[in-house]
Amino acid sequence: MKQFGTSRITVGRAVRDLHQQGLVERRAGSGTYVRHLNTSGGGLLFGLLIPDLGETEIFEPICEGMAGAPQAEDHALLWGNTDSSAGTKEDRAWRLCQQYIARKVAGVFFAPLELTAVKDEVNQRIVAALEKARIPIILLDRCILPYPRRSRHDLVGIDNRRAGYLATDHLLKLGRQRVVFIAQPNSAPTVQARIAGYREAMYSQGLTPTVSADARTVMKSHEPDGFVCANDRTAGQLMQELIGMGRRIPGDAAIVGMDDVEYAKLLPVPLTTIHQPCRAIGEAAVSAMLERIARPDMLARDIMLDGRLVVRESCGAA
Repeated sequence: MKQFGTSRITVGRAVRDLHQQGLVERRAGSGTYVRHLNTSGGGLLFGLLIPDLGETEIFEPICEGMAGAPQAEDHALLWGNTDSSAGTKEDRAWRLCQQYIARKVAGVFFAPLELTAVKDEVNQRIVAALEKARIPIILLDRCILPYPRRSRHDLVGIDNRRAGYLATDHLLKLGRQRVVFIAQPNSAPTVQARIAGYREAMYSQGLTPTVSADARTVMKSHEPDGFVCANDRTAGQLMQELIGMGRRIPGDAAIVGMDDVEYAKLLPVPLTTIHQPCRAIGEAAVSAMLERIARPDMLARDIMLDGRLVVRESCGAA
């Protein structure tokens, strides 16, 4: 105030802005301090820990959104480097975690492992190591704990329970009565949340929900006339199976997927799906990270973006 001849309110606002940008940190009972910056350019260095990058289609556009976020302009994203031929995906994820700890990154964007029997153990081991190193974590798309439990870290994604409800409700309104949810074993907690929304929609109409990983078996036992799939990849695989069985889509069975990946509209029958705003998720993740760095004692948040229904031919309503 004395040096610049300004009011206390103006100085307080300026320090708060510096805090929100991650340039200073507040220590309870001590004061406000300039942060140590990890890059020569003056910004912060963040690590991307996405074991399923290149396998799960949503993560590439999420990363593009992060890199293009206005708040990321002065900072750097470290992709990490591990030998893809050395060890399992779980081993590579753990080595990448160790790299980031050694580099003393300012924060890590982590998309937990899925579709492996040891995913929970590995995910929690990674998070525990980052916590011990006092590195902030923003979870992308999914939590490390089974739905509806949550970790103590911020999570950015869509409202998966609502997405499951919307997809199912759409088929029910089209007159489908025997709707089955198809998901793979050891799926991420996002899938469990989507199943919860599916069940809620089925129960609201007095119908019995059925969850299965085996389309051929469920076709024989339930004769479903509609499917909600955990994601678009599962929907594409299901579509090929049904076509191979001589079933007409959507005549015999309507299909709705999740994510709206690029190839969803290029499948043999263009796929009705829930659009996931991946680039916006990436931008929101960067904002969440900078806010977490500025306010480390803030309660953990679920930052849920809206997912909208995209109607194509596979549901019969296009």
